[in-house]
Amino acid sequence: MTKLLRGVIHGKTIELEDDAGLEDGRRVEVTLLAKEPPGPPPGWNPGSKETAAGMMSSCWTEDDDRILEEIHRERKKEARREVPE
Repeated sequence: MTKLLRGVIHGKTIELEDDAGLEDGRRVEVTLLAKEPPGPPPGWNPGSKETAAGMMSSCWTEDDDRILEEIHRERKKEARREVPE
C-alpha cells in the first residue's frame, strides 16, 4: 500500500494531518520529503557578525588552533616559482 500523508515532526513523533487508515502498532516504512529548507544553525542570530567558525570557537582545542594557523601560513606563502634562466 502506498499513500501520501502530510504531517509535522515533533522529535521522534510525526503528527499526521489525516488518519492513516492503519491499525495501531502496524510497522510502516517512512520516506521524508521536507517542504521547506532546514533552518539556521543553533545559536545563530540574524544580523550577527559572528561566523560559523566563530560559533564553534568554544569547542576548539589547542590542536585545532595549530592546524588553522598552519593553513593560514600555507595560504600566505608565495605560490609562484622562479623560472630558471
